[in-house]
Amino acid sequence: MNQHQTPIAADIASAHPRALTGVKVLDLTQWEAGSACAQSLAFLGADVFKVERPKLGDPARIASADSPGADSLYFLVLNSNKRSITIDLQNSKGKEVLTRLIRECDVFLENFAPGTTDKLGLNYEAVSKINPRIIYGTVRGFSEESPYRDFRCFDAIAQSAGGAVAFTGEPDGPPIKPGPTFADTGSGLHLAIGILGALYQREFTGKGQSIRVAMQEAVMNFSRITFARHQLTGKPVTRVGNGSPSSTAAPSGLYPCKGGGPNDYCFIYTARDELTGNRQWRALLKTIERPDLLDDGRFVTPESRFKRKEEVDEIIRPWMLSQDKRSAMELLNGAGVPAGAVFDTGDLMNDPSFRATGMLTEVIHPTRGPVVLPGWPVKMSGSPTPAISCPPTLGEHTDVILRDLLSMDEAEIGELRGGQAI
Repeated sequence: MNQHQTPIAADIASAHPRALTGVKVLDLTQWEAGSACAQSLAFLGADVFKVERPKLGDPARIASADSPGADSLYFLVLNSNKRSITIDLQNSKGKEVLTRLIRECDVFLENFAPGTTDKLGLNYEAVSKINPRIIYGTVRGFSEESPYRDFRCFDAIAQSAGGAVAFTGEPDGPPIKPGPTFADTGSGLHLAIGILGALYQREFTGKGQSIRVAMQEAVMNFSRITFARHQLTGKPVTRVGNGSPSSTAAPSGLYPCKGGGPNDYCFIYTARDELTGNRQWRALLKTIERPDLLDDGRFVTPESRFKRKEEVDEIIRPWMLSQDKRSAMELLNGAGVPAGAVFDTGDLMNDPSFRATGMLTEVIHPTRGPVVLPGWPVKMSGSPTPAISCPPTLGEHTDVILRDLLSMDEAEIGELRGGQAI
């Protein structure tokens, strides 16, 4: 026991080792957005029950499947630290099982196509009647007020409709979809934040609530700086390549490095630091061995450098080509110049620091063998970093969940299985 803890506080901490210990989540989501939300809650310590269709399961299990008879890697990276139970929601007995689980759980998650929960009788109004304390989380492509509210939506659609694609790309080129799945995982994380707030509020009100996140609006939230820029210029934000839509700094961009590979680049970003005597610019010139330009009037202010950004690039380029991306990053940062090598998945997966932090963990899957899974980047002093558990096989935990949560015996479970309810 910590010397500053009372015996009661120590007992509470022991019984509640993780931030969401004791929180039970019914995860009826599929694909990425909802699954990312549920996985985030699982990483925080919640017990997440992934509800799937018997025999078929989450369609993500066979998405981009590279190995017949095995769950896809796409599914695996989104569903660690969960338990799987199969229930046929079209079966009356299956629906009864789900109803009983709703009574026992704290959170209900769904990202069905528009109108599906109404057809299943599982909209918020119906579920909250079963359990008034339930936190009901929903991801949709568009808001209820949007003229597109009934449209199906995937990551690329939401990134396009949310504005991210419009300002990504080179100024003289077409718009480009950003690589990360900001709309999918981003909306899942926004939903998780709302759920955490609702769980806290429930401690005072005793009541649950409905939480909705529109993927389009999540992308807009990620892109909020562009709205400021639009209001400065009165025009839609233009594409600035590797620059920042809110910045007039130079240098700010990618520079090719020694090696010539597809990812042998390093990004340099110098802030507008005129208040500190152009410290970063001066440090950059010294590092690349161009002290002759320290007092050159053409580059003495951030404004003058930005106006001559092509010339600035040509000054930096020869030195960058003489360095590999890691040495460039290390030398520049050592001098106080913000710089980041372009690390690809190979670089990241081979970096031992991520194994040390738990951000990457190798698990042994029953059919795929060794698989490296991403973990949880949030570190909490009062809650241990979650150990990454293997994603569940379809229905792997059906029996144990029904026994432990609903106190069913083997005969009842067998009857449900015989009637194809589970």
